[in-house]
Amino acid sequence: MKVCGENVLQRLELRLPQEWDAWENSMGEAQWPQAAVLVALTAEVEPRVLLGRRAAHLPLHPGEIAFAGGKREAEDHSPWQTASREAMEEVGIPPGLVHPLGELQPMLTRTGFEVYPCVASVPPAPDLEVDPGEFDSVFFTPLATFADSGLFRLEIMSDGTRARKVPHYQIGEDSIWGVTAAILVLLANVAYDAGLDLQRDWNQPS
Repeated sequence: MKVCGENVLQRLELRLPQEWDAWENSMGEAQWPQAAVLVALTAEVEPRVLLGRRAAHLPLHPGEIAFAGGKREAEDHSPWQTASREAMEEVGIPPGLVHPLGELQPMLTRTGFEVYPCVASVPPAPDLEVDPGEFDSVFFTPLATFADSGLFRLEIMSDGTRARKVPHYQIGEDSIWGVTAAILVLLANVAYDAGLDLQRDWNQPS
């Protein structure tokens, strides 16, 4: 079922849990290194999602499309604090403009991080200040785009030891894939009942 744009954020806030008041483990005691990303949606009739193209010089995932976010630091008491701090540092969104809507399940990346997606609304036209050390550019894409099954595919990829089904979206010239695509799939399924199938649980090692 498709949802009117003005109801999308309300639907997400009703359907998504809000349970990450604090990290479950002390720093360094979790099974996997932890990180959090801010899945920022514009508060407008047709919400758009903030994405960035990672800087080409970065040693990990250069040029890939990603959310603002990063590793948990010792001063971060919760995934939300990590996500908000990183969003401020990377794209200049003040924590005071971030309205939490809820959380998606933690996702395990191929590089061995447990990523916590924090879904929030932000003003329709936030005054961004992009850190060139993190992103070459940032852009907004309509959230409804990611409910389109014609743009979504699962591709078998191998790291030399095992093959995995990895989600991809083809949006113009950009291929959005991996954990970023998996987050967008789950979000589209909650917001629009898109019915997209990841065919595996991204909360478990693959």
